[in-house]
Amino acid sequence: MKGARRRTARGAAVATAVLLGGMIPGAQAASGVQEIDAELSYTCDFPAGEQPVKVGITAELPGSAQPGQAIQAEGVVLDLALPEGASADPAEEGAARVSAETRLAVDVSQNDGKARAEWVGTTAEPTPVPEAGDLLLSTSGSVPYVKPGASGDLVFEASALTLELTTEKADGVPAEPARLTVDCVPDPGQERSLAVVGVQGEDGEGQEAEPTPSETWPGEKGETGPDEGAPEIGAKAAPPAATDAPPCVGDPGDDTNMVAYVTGYANVTKLDGANKFPLACARITQGFQEIQFIDGILHFLQNSTIDLDYQGKPQLPPTTGTFLTFGFMPTTATLEMTQIPTGTKPDGTRIENIHSDLAIEGVTSKNRTDVTLDFMLRLYDVKVNGVPLDVGDNCRTSRPFKLGLAGLGTWKDNVLDGYTLAEGGELTGSVTIPPFSGCGTDEDLDNLFTASLSGVPGYVKQVQGAPCAAAQHVPGAEDAVCTDAYEPLDVPEASR
Repeated sequence: MKGARRRTARGAAVATAVLLGGMIPGAQAASGVQEIDAELSYTCDFPAGEQPVKVGITAELPGSAQPGQAIQAEGVVLDLALPEGASADPAEEGAARVSAETRLAVDVSQNDGKARAEWVGTTAEPTPVPEAGDLLLSTSGSVPYVKPGASGDLVFEASALTLELTTEKADGVPAEPARLTVDCVPDPGQERSLAVVGVQGEDGEGQEAEPTPSETWPGEKGETGPDEGAPEIGAKAAPPAATDAPPCVGDPGDDTNMVAYVTGYANVTKLDGANKFPLACARITQGFQEIQFIDGILHFLQNSTIDLDYQGKPQLPPTTGTFLTFGFMPTTATLEMTQIPTGTKPDGTRIENIHSDLAIEGVTSKNRTDVTLDFMLRLYDVKVNGVPLDVGDNCRTSRPFKLGLAGLGTWKDNVLDGYTLAEGGELTGSVTIPPFSGCGTDEDLDNLFTASLSGVPGYVKQVQGAPCAAAQHVPGAEDAVCTDAYEPLDVPEASR
């Protein structure tokens, strides 16, 4: 079959273990989560001279860990306020939008050792330059893990910051200067500690830390690398196969967690066309295995939960779609698909939306996985024949709708043909778009979009990449499916 995946016997064994809930022991879960919410003052060297910049840093780290456990900062976001005129008045130079990459140096110290990690983030999309006042930028991204080799408090402290600013004009043409590098140093006298993670070995006994190699990192004068006995800093994530892959970092402290990239097409039957949805991050929480005999056949059943994640929101990345209104007028719009997460059971656990069934019949095993997602669809940035159409901020489907997907796979002679949750592959299904409501400011445009997009089930094909089970990742392993920053290495391509 098209898109079939063939795996080795070793891959089959690992996939079956993960799929059926036989979690391979990995990093033990840290107890508790601590939230970082810091605001620091920096002095940045802009072309117009030194300027003060406020930097807000938010993230989450575990409250405690064990020696040898990889510690991963999650949800890292930097909010910056660049003062008006800091970069030689970009608006006067014709710049209408600014994109940014931030590189925050974070010193990680334990006992007498210190190493440096680099927290890299980017803006999700270009930020408009205000006519007056501060330019507010927000960046996010994945960061390398930190692995302590011994007991003792692990201290995270913010240090130098580098900004890479890219400017463009209103028509998308690069402005002058198109790219600007700005070095920033934290103002003296302020508290720069971000978090302290307590690291404790079994029975309170520490383990001897071995020096770990690391890349040369920029630091204060005379410093060229980590100290002997310093905590290990994970390598920077290898760039994904597709440059548009969003951050998708797994949790190495959770044996049930997997992350995977997904992408695909959805047909709009009325228009005889399809919209491509860009790469998205899917967070999967595996449930427990249940074994049943059904009609004399052994079935391994597992219910799991999947949540989409785009910049911390449960949604697919926005995408631009083109369709015809009145049957002939080309219309473009940005489509925002927001997932409605499942609720909770009386015991407080999540209601599952993935149901996997592996039926074993002699030397052949058949797998079926059903995924059900609830969505709301919003339209904005609408243009009809190139002319903007004001649809307001609340042009969306009048009610939620379901997307049902099914993936089929067959194991034979330890080779997989098709889909499993733990290996990825193609899933297919259909979706029916409800009528629209809330469209238009000066006039009611609901019927316009309802007539063009709603009703008549449309075919959907999604492709899931092989997931990263962060707790089972071994840095440097030849058969790794994760980067050392715990992101999936498999970046799938959409297929019709």
